[in-house]
Amino acid sequence: MRKDIEIPVVKDVYVAAVREFNEDFQTNDWNAYIINNTNEPLETVLIVSQGSDNEQLTSLMRHSLKVLPAKSFAKIEFLEESVHALNNYFNVTYFIGNDLYDKQFLLPANCILEDNAVELPVMPNKGVLAR
Repeated sequence: MRKDIEIPVVKDVYVAAVREFNEDFQTNDWNAYIINNTNEPLETVLIVSQGSDNEQLTSLMRHSLKVLPAKSFAKIEFLEESVHALNNYFNVTYFIGNDLYDKQFLLPANCILEDNAVELPVMPNKGVLAR
C-alpha cells in the first residue's frame, strides 16, 4: 500500500528570510515568506515552523493560507532576533489540484545575515533562501 502513495517533488516553491523596514517600530526586521514561483495556485497551504538547537526548542507556530496565487508570495512570520542563532524549520504542505506536496525547509543557525541575501524569485526584495 505505501509503495502506491506518491508525493511529487516540490519545485519552484521557496521559503526565505527577508529584511524589511518596520514603519511602526522604525526598525529593520527579518520576516519569513513563502514564495510560489509556479504557474499554479497553491491551495490549502499549511506551514508549521519551529526553531531548535541542542539546548533550546521554540514553540510550534502553525500558519495556513487558503490559496497562494501563482507567481506570488505571502508573509509567514516575524523572525525575532534571538531565533537567528537556532536552526529554523518550516514544514510546508499544500495541494496543486489533487496532488499533495510536502517539504521541510531549513534556515540554518546564524545564516540570517544581510551578506547571505540573494535575489528572490517573484519578490522585489533580496533575502536568504531556506534549503
